[in-house]
Parts: sequence; structure tokens; C-alpha cells
Amino acid sequence: MSRVPDPLIIGRVIGEVVDNFFPSVKITVTYNSNKQVANGHELMPALITGRPRVEIGGDDMRPSYTLIMTDPDAPSPSDPYLREHLHWMVTDIPGTTDASFGEFPRLQFRGRQTVRPPSSRDCFNTRRFSADNGLGLPVAAVYFNAQRETAARSRR
Repeated sequence: MSRVPDPLIIGRVIGEVVDNFFPSVKITVTYNSNKQVANGHELMPALITGRPRVEIGGDDMRPSYTLIMTDPDAPSPSDPYLREHLHWMVTDIPGTTDASFGEFPRLQFRGRQTVRPPSSRDCFNTRRFSADNGLGLPVAAVYFNAQRETAARSRR
């Protein structure tokens, strides 16, 4: 029996962004009401400019979660000198949440603010941030790839 490789390992999320973990909570991220993010899939940047809908499933409402969106190879895979760039973060999300988070022009800290804000969005480190704030290992992760869209060439 062959084992299907974990897309989080293939995509280097586990290893470069977070340590190996056992997913214990379901997370679903959807853009434009119908495009669900699947690990490793490529999405066009125009599709992901709007707000994502994030559903965090679980059987227990007692825990709260921190949701982090980073770009681990910013600004480009060939020159990732801003690695990781923090796009946005939401903290103190109650368990079994079905919420739509707005566009994130700046960091959003909600609720008890149990985590300290990072000093910078550039060169953010998810692993170090989690350790510094006592967050522990991830309980879920999802990632996608986005490439720059080429501009349409005008005909003369």
C-alpha cells in the first residue's frame, strides 16, 4: 500500500514555516463565495484580493485560535528576501467559528489580545511568533500558490 505524500510537506509549509504537527481541527478557507482553497492549488491573484471566508470546525468552543496568513517566499520564490511576509493575523477566534474576516489592510487583534503584536510584517517568523506567545503547534493549515498575472498585451 502506497502512502499519499502530505501536501504541506511537499509545499514546504511543514519544515520552512511550521514544525510537523497532527491536524486536529478542520479549517476551510473560501474566496468569492465559491472557490475553496485546497493545499497546493494555484489561485489567480485577482481571485484572492477579496475577503476570505474562514470556517474553523471543532467539537469544543473553549479553545481560541490565532489565524495567520503569511507569504513564505515573498516577494518571489527566486528571491525571498522578505521571508515570511505577514499579510494578516486574527487572534482569539472562538472554537467552532464560521466567520468572514474583512480585508486586512493592517493587523487585526480581537478579543483578549493574548498575543503580542509582531514588530514587523516583513521577515515575520510563524514558528518564532508561536513560541514567543505560547501558542504551541498548529492545529490546522491550508496553503495555496499564487503567481503574478501577466498583463494583457495590447494589439496595434
